[in-house]
Formats: sequence, C-alpha cells, structure tokens
Amino acid sequence: MSSGKDRDRDIDVLVLGGAGVDTIVHVPELPLPYADSYMIDPGIRTRAGQTGDFVALGLSALGLRTHHLDMLGADPEGDLVRALHRDHAIPLTEVPQPAGTKRAVNLVGPDGRRLSLYDSTRGHPDDRLPEPTVRALATTSRHAHVSITQPCAHALPLLREAGATISTDLHNWDGTNPYQQEFAHAADIVFLSTTALTGTPEHTMRAIAERGRAHLVVATAGAEGAYLLADDEVTHIPPVTPPSPLVDSNGAGDAFAAAFLYGWLNRETPQRAALYGTIAGAHACTVPSTETEAISRSELLTRAGAAPL
Repeated sequence: MSSGKDRDRDIDVLVLGGAGVDTIVHVPELPLPYADSYMIDPGIRTRAGQTGDFVALGLSALGLRTHHLDMLGADPEGDLVRALHRDHAIPLTEVPQPAGTKRAVNLVGPDGRRLSLYDSTRGHPDDRLPEPTVRALATTSRHAHVSITQPCAHALPLLREAGATISTDLHNWDGTNPYQQEFAHAADIVFLSTTALTGTPEHTMRAIAERGRAHLVVATAGAEGAYLLADDEVTHIPPVTPPSPLVDSNGAGDAFAAAFLYGWLNRETPQRAALYGTIAGAHACTVPSTETEAISRSELLTRAGAAPL
C-alpha cells in the first residue's frame, strides 16, 4: 500500500552514486601467489556494473520506479554504464566527471570469492553533485539509496530536507572508519557486511542505531545468512538454498539491499523484507560476474512463498 504522499512522488527509489565499470579476472586461487604471468580462462572482461548500478538494476527488475544519479566521464567506460541503463530502461542523470568514470578490477576465485581493486583517481574531494539536481530528484522520490562513493556524502542533508527516507550500504566496514560513519548515522536503513567487523555484528548494529537515525540495521553474513536489528531486537535471518551452484559473490549485497527495499517500500515486515534480501542475494551468487542479471519480482515472490518465515 502507498500513502497519499507516496503517490505524489514519481520515483520510488533514487539511487545516488556507485556507477562504474568492473574488469573481471578469474584467477586460479585467492590469495593469488606471485608469478610472472597467468593464463586466464574464461578470459578477462570489462562490463558496466558497480554497487549503484546493481542496486538500480535490482530495484527496477522488481518493478520499482528507479532513477540513478552519479558522475560519469566522457569515456568508453561511461558509455558502458549509459548502455546498461538504456538497455534496462533505468533513467540515469549523469553529471560530467573530468577525471573519468569510476572503474575497478575484480579478481574472482574458483569458489566465487572476490578481491576488488578500486581506482581512487576517478574522484576528488571537491567533487559535488549539483544541489538543484539533487533537490529536484529528491523531492519527487519516496526513498533514496546512497552509495558510499564520492561525492554522495555531501548530498545527505539535501535528501533529508526533501523529505525522502534514506538507506545506505557500508559494505565491508570495520565498525570504526569515520568515512562510513557519516553515512551510517544519516540513514534510516543501514546495510553492512560482517566480513571486516572488528566487533560482534550486534554491537556494531546497536551502535549505529544509538548514534544515528537508523531504525533498521541489517548485517549480511554470506553463507550464514544475515542479522536484523528492528524494534530494538536483533534476530538471525537464516540463509536460503541457492537455486543453482554458486559461481560468484559479486553483487550479492546489492541484490540483498534492493530486495529488502522492495519489501520495506511495500509495507512488508522487516523480517519478510530480510527474507526477500537473502533470496535475492543467493540468486546473485549463481550469476557469473561477467553478467548483469537481477532476480525478477515473480521469481522472488515464488521463492518467498515456499520459504519459511
């Protein structure tokens, strides 16, 4: 169900940041031992799709009206991002980035684990998304999902002023790095991974809720499922069985966030939304990193109907 205020807004989710390209390199093992050279099979491929792209793709596949805003370069990498959005009919507002489109190299092991190398030269501290553009899009959006890429932190106050609820994904935060804290304390819904936490998931999740605005905090734990903080209670969300063999964990967290937001925006309980997230995350792990395929709404709901709550 939607409120009258929701119906007045033309965008369900405004995704800020996280547009870019990844070069996928399949390696025989991780960590990769030093050698003069490696022969890579099935090859090396560059494709569009970083965290914001994958979240936008997942939201759109689930039927949510999605709009993506970020900085892009006038370069071949930017053309790949533009083509991805065009092919999936996802509106994209791009701001010129003289330094070029964000890019990364993902080393993918045989078990699907990955090591990502990000090119930090594709952004500068003084980069900004134009305030009039952010305001115009935010005032017509029910919700904003903010990537932790530069320059999205500067847009957080504008989103709040526009009345949109906010979510963010801290990814592999250690629980102390101040860069992610700014995002964590400004968002209503916070996602993070447990992979790099120095403390327990519950301790970090409660600290986020106590020090910031979040009323929902979700910590994804890979094959162990996820942890959900809602109504001051932390519950474990068990994993679901993937529909086919696991091949790649790239994009699983983004798929989880998109499916969770789908449930939350449709007034499902947090537990039900987290179930959607685990199903979508498991699906993403069965998709090769060289492809961009999000779970459909019909498939998500079918699997959720067969899974225990």
